[in-house]
Amino acid sequence: MEAALASGAVRAEAAESSRESPGERIARWTAGYRPVPGRPDEFLGDDGAPRGAWPRLLDHLGALTEPEILARFVSAERHIRDAGISFRISGDQREHPWPLGCLPLVVEAAEWRDLSAGIVQRAGLMEAILADAYGEGRLVADGLLPAAIVAGTPEFLHPLHGVAPPGGHYLKLYAADIGRGPDGRWQVLADRTQAPSGLGWALENRMVLARTFPDLFQDLHVERLPAFFQAFREGLALGAERADPRICLLTSGPYSSTYVEQAALARYLGLMLVEGDDLVMRDGALHVRTVSGLKRADAVWRRIDADYLDPLELNPASRLGVPGVIEALRNGSVVMANMPGSGLIESAALAPYLDGIARRLLGEPLRLGHPRAWWCGDLEGLAHAQANLDSLTLRPAATPQRGAGRDAMLAPHALAAERARVVAALRDRPFDYVAQEAAPLSTMPGWERGETGLTLVPRPFVVRVFATRTPSGWQVMPGGFCRVSEGEDVDPIEMRLGIRSADLWVLSESPVEAPLIGSHAAPRVRRVGGHLPSRAADGLFWLGRYLERAEAVIRLVLAHLRSVGDAVGADISGALDTPAALALRALLHEWGATGAADLPTARLAQEALTGRERSGSARAHIVSARRNAAALRARLSGEAWRVLADLIELLSLETERTFTESQLAGRAERALSQLAALSGLTHENMSRAEGWHFVELGRRVERAINTCTFALSFANDEATPGCLGVMLSLCDSQISYGRRYMQGAALDPVRDMVLLDPYNPRSIAFQAEAIARHLDDLPALSADGIPEPHRRIASRILAELRSGEAADFDAVRLTALETDLERLADGIAVRYFPAGPNALRPEKLTGLA
Repeated sequence: MEAALASGAVRAEAAESSRESPGERIARWTAGYRPVPGRPDEFLGDDGAPRGAWPRLLDHLGALTEPEILARFVSAERHIRDAGISFRISGDQREHPWPLGCLPLVVEAAEWRDLSAGIVQRAGLMEAILADAYGEGRLVADGLLPAAIVAGTPEFLHPLHGVAPPGGHYLKLYAADIGRGPDGRWQVLADRTQAPSGLGWALENRMVLARTFPDLFQDLHVERLPAFFQAFREGLALGAERADPRICLLTSGPYSSTYVEQAALARYLGLMLVEGDDLVMRDGALHVRTVSGLKRADAVWRRIDADYLDPLELNPASRLGVPGVIEALRNGSVVMANMPGSGLIESAALAPYLDGIARRLLGEPLRLGHPRAWWCGDLEGLAHAQANLDSLTLRPAATPQRGAGRDAMLAPHALAAERARVVAALRDRPFDYVAQEAAPLSTMPGWERGETGLTLVPRPFVVRVFATRTPSGWQVMPGGFCRVSEGEDVDPIEMRLGIRSADLWVLSESPVEAPLIGSHAAPRVRRVGGHLPSRAADGLFWLGRYLERAEAVIRLVLAHLRSVGDAVGADISGALDTPAALALRALLHEWGATGAADLPTARLAQEALTGRERSGSARAHIVSARRNAAALRARLSGEAWRVLADLIELLSLETERTFTESQLAGRAERALSQLAALSGLTHENMSRAEGWHFVELGRRVERAINTCTFALSFANDEATPGCLGVMLSLCDSQISYGRRYMQGAALDPVRDMVLLDPYNPRSIAFQAEAIARHLDDLPALSADGIPEPHRRIASRILAELRSGEAADFDAVRLTALETDLERLADGIAVRYFPAGPNALRPEKLTGLA
């Protein structure tokens, strides 16, 4: 949304706006709209009036007052924040909120049909070029395409030459960046075939705007997207060897600039989101490491560049791919979208030859043109480029046909020194460059606040459209992903600061049904979830552990604040010197939550709760939990993500501001409530599949370890009544103890309640019982009935707690118990989260009668 709208700057005009008629409001919005000279405009026709589908959109928006429009987009921004929809700029590890613009790009259905026909033709042409380049090479032999363009681009992967794509198609997904040309017709600015991004962003934009303007979707007959995504999923499986294939989406990980959209697509399409370390080659086939052992991967939608796919045959420095996966493509055991090497099509040097190739291969010229280009490796192209340097844009031949502005080596009106450098480069290596005629981006309307309220102003934009290969041919998505620049000097070819996204609405002439994904064919009913990748299980396990660590720190802080609060009106300094207070401070310092144990109470509590520089603070543990959750976006609900965001906000205090003990206690109590809400979401909303077991295992193991630590400090043989009271507080067991014992805290009863009581959900015995149940529900690699090592440790811990007595658990035995729990955590990791070559297959029991 535009910054003026987000800040609520139009509220002053609310009363006046509500008195306007819809026609007056629309007239005011459009009165100051002035197309940018030299740029094709999407909004106004030659007669100066809104053209195409824009009048339909304006008529419906005009029925809303400006405060109503503002309120809807404030709600949309809140949803974006709560759902964690964000993006990263390349090279920047920070997440930025998703910048959704206020207006969609609207296109009439008739115009869209013509555009779709051109996209289908172009996708078929790119498929044919790839098949020839990696096959017979007739285009080069017949002089339609210079050999240097094919063999000289880094995207031509020589190990893939002669490898037939499993399923028969190089491209499963084709994308094109398009805009209006000087003649007002759509033209292609770039072909995207390597690993096209933006499909998930288009889906997210559509979902947010459907929540924001549900009435507009119905009234304007906006074409729906689910049928396209269903066809795309079916296309991914084409050529797979098994009837019910396992489809994986291969990502570079949570620090990818497009990871959020990848997670959204995996969740929406029901794909297994995997990283390179999750995959391994065995017996010539690709497998996924799961908690159930190795499982066959039948199809892969890769979202990493092909060069990083296989360090054995491609880039040896890659840590993102899977060693040996090219062999699986050779033997046809895995289908991949898109086929490695398809990035060849993105070379800017292809553009001058595409029309001639289309006439030869398709028997017709291109329906969608592109800005004229000249490859400088051709003598005529070089001569033209040298003679017209002042009016052309020069780019490296190996980059996409229209890259970001920073990729241009020379633009029109460049400085003399820059021009001299490029002239020298053309003389030394002319074949490395492509000259392209200037192609100013077309503009679409965006909101801006003027003196009288909102007005519409032109914004440069690029829209990416998508086509998928289906069993019946190519199908174009009736929508797209727009990037809109907030300034004239920012090229919106990719998402970065200063760029906003927008949805693309195709407006049908008649009402549109709203199909649900999966409506084409009902799947077979099943009650068992898919297999859980080991990396995802590891992330869920540590999500549970980090949340429990945060809770432990918060309870320590609250216990200390309450002990000081109880001393108000008495000797506060004495309260700080009690064994309980000293032990609380020492434990917070030992855990890395504070810089020193002798800090003033308020400062100590603030540092332990919110310290940004403290690795053991509650905030640090919540940030770690959120980082783990970011890698599990496809498996966590929006509500869980929203609670994590609220927790970080709650524990992010201004470092220069001083807070009182009561203010900090209030924040700590609210943080505990949020953690309880997150635990409730886990119990009530999470399916009882393998993922739930690992979240619970992480929480139970960490809680048991922390309780051991608490008992060593507050329930040892020298514990005072104050220490025992703190122990009950840390284990949230004061009420239970008070109902059971009508007297003050005593050592053995306290130990029994927090260590051995199987009915107390905070006791170690309760955690051990829960751990044993979760492990029993997880798959075993062997069917011989012999417990695996980690299960033996869990059984031994449980037996000790069941048979022990409170008086026996002195410091030595508590330390041994804590060590066993740490060994159990390590054993779970070794069994379920193996790395490198340690992944195992389930064993089949043979030799039985």
